[in-house]
Amino acid sequence: MRICIVGCGAVGSLFAANLAQLDDIEVWAYDASREHVDAINADGLRLSGAGEVLGRLRATTDAGELPACDFGIVATKAMHTGAAIEATAHAFAGGCVATVQNGLGNEEALAAHVERVIRGTTFPAGKIVGPGHVQWDVKGDTTLGPYGDTPFEEVERLARACTRAGMPTDAVRDARGPQWRKVIFNASTNPIGALTGLTHGRVCERPDLRELVSGLVDEGKAVAAAQGIVLDADPEALIDHAAKPEVAYNHKASMLQDVEARRTTEVDFLNGGIVRFGREHGVPTPLNEAIWALVKGVEDSWQ
Repeated sequence: MRICIVGCGAVGSLFAANLAQLDDIEVWAYDASREHVDAINADGLRLSGAGEVLGRLRATTDAGELPACDFGIVATKAMHTGAAIEATAHAFAGGCVATVQNGLGNEEALAAHVERVIRGTTFPAGKIVGPGHVQWDVKGDTTLGPYGDTPFEEVERLARACTRAGMPTDAVRDARGPQWRKVIFNASTNPIGALTGLTHGRVCERPDLRELVSGLVDEGKAVAAAQGIVLDADPEALIDHAAKPEVAYNHKASMLQDVEARRTTEVDFLNGGIVRFGREHGVPTPLNEAIWALVKGVEDSWQ
């Protein structure tokens, strides 16, 4: 089996390095960072923290070098999905492409370029600490499910491979519940951390901020319910679990990392996505609208 990770940032690297431990899987990675790619090709892809892993794989910044692959795992930022899959689609002409990205709309962007798409949600997290080196902050499960007419058997094949590699993954018939649980989790907590500079645990310690988080959660739940989506678990429970010292108390959400680096955030695909679906289904989302506007204001301040 040959798997290509499209977007080998923090999350993509967790999949790439772990999958590279399996003798029966050939792993490729496509990424825009020349330094990161060169380091991976020279010394391997190193994970430290929650797991110590050294993965040997082939990385490239040139999509034309990619061979035909059985599976793709797209882990770019949501705003880069279209460009990334447009560049790499030729490699998946006979395969399936899974998204493990944050936000809403990634499946549709992939389906515009490849025939078979897998909807995915993943909870492991980390951050790049240097070229070829990722700190693995949080372990967690991944859920995959078919999008459109993708055969469920293909979803199961990829899920089994990820699980064998040390990334526990479930294959389910309808992955919208897990997806929306994470979207609500991220939209309710990540921007609060980004706006305040606080880690997840510190956000949850302040009663006023925790109340705001719950208000955002309630809006997201209402939008999901209006679409007939049944969440696989309560986002509130996940938020409290992540706030534990042994889980993600000190973790800086990816949106906070983006703000600190003055990079465009994924807020359009998180709070913005909830607002758009809310409008489509007649569900008011004033808190998500306000948070969306505030984060966009922060982005504008860098211009």
